[in-house]
Amino acid sequence: MPPGSLPLRRFGHALVVAIVATAIAAYGIAAANPSYAATNPFERGPAPTLASIQATTGPFAVSTTTVASSATGGRFGGGTIYFPTDTSQGTFGAIAIVPGFTERQSSISWLGPRLASQGFVIFTIDTNSTGDNPTSRATQLLAALDYLTQTSSVRAEVDASRLGVSGHSMGGGGTLEASVSRPSLKAAVPMAPWDANVKNFSNDSVPTLIVAAQNDTIAPVKQHALVFYNSIPTTQPKMYLELAGASHTATNHANTTQAQYEISWLKRFIDNDTRYTQFLCPTPSTSSTISSINNTCPF
Repeated sequence: MPPGSLPLRRFGHALVVAIVATAIAAYGIAAANPSYAATNPFERGPAPTLASIQATTGPFAVSTTTVASSATGGRFGGGTIYFPTDTSQGTFGAIAIVPGFTERQSSISWLGPRLASQGFVIFTIDTNSTGDNPTSRATQLLAALDYLTQTSSVRAEVDASRLGVSGHSMGGGGTLEASVSRPSLKAAVPMAPWDANVKNFSNDSVPTLIVAAQNDTIAPVKQHALVFYNSIPTTQPKMYLELAGASHTATNHANTTQAQYEISWLKRFIDNDTRYTQFLCPTPSTSSTISSINNTCPF
């Protein structure tokens, strides 16, 4: 044996052991501390602040394109796509939003540029008939998402694995029904939801933020929103936000309280962006604009 070869081997073995131990320790630190791990590839935009999620315009410039009803094959009534013009950060998660009974997409159009400017592709749609029931609206929501990811002119901007649904009134009921039909969705935001036929959503596994209105006489919360919320399992992320003194159509107009929670919810669950958890957990307190609030923190 050449002089010094045995100590050299021992040194090499010790070095390998040290490297492995360091790697294991680093893995443990990363698991315990997400900030140590690799950056979330779905994060879009700068670190959020309360001011940034309450702002009427986010960090992304937005453009629009119109989808004619004739282009949908009768699956839904057409709509408007709002999308970020900056694609340098990669693809975006997407949300389809449907209006309520007798309403057109104009009733929920304020959400298009507001949410898209935060780094989402938003598709506000019309239904085939303004009288379509929640089940039909659920089907049309999912058809709109399929059109957005497979056919639309902005499909290359959309990450088809990160999709969500939202809707007002009967569209809110449709949002909940769509979530049960397609559990691969990442988030749902029913607004003042109404559904006379389906009351139990115990099979819903999609993270759901229900935005309700305290003085809703069309879809009273004790018969609709609260019933729906309580039926969703407590083992999954869910949140109930009741707007103080608000009527059924409160979510048809720009609303800062709704926007800040909706943005945070979509960022947290469609983008998996834990930078927004701070605005959701621990459960916020009621205020002059919030009459009731509840969720299943931590998440």
